[in-house]
Amino acid sequence: MSQSKAKKKRMHLKRTKGKNVEIDRQSSPFSTHERVTKTRQETLERNFTKYKKQRIDE
Repeated sequence: MSQSKAKKKRMHLKRTKGKNVEIDRQSSPFSTHERVTKTRQETLERNFTKYKKQRIDE
């Protein structure tokens, strides 16, 4: 099975410079990606306040 370009680059860095970038990946204590969709709790809170505002106006 062939290897991806990214894996080849990682292996090349490990071979030539002795740097293992896979270890650096797990150093972050929190998630670094941005969420595209809201979580279930966020949508429930939004709907609760959204419809609550409409009920007060009536």
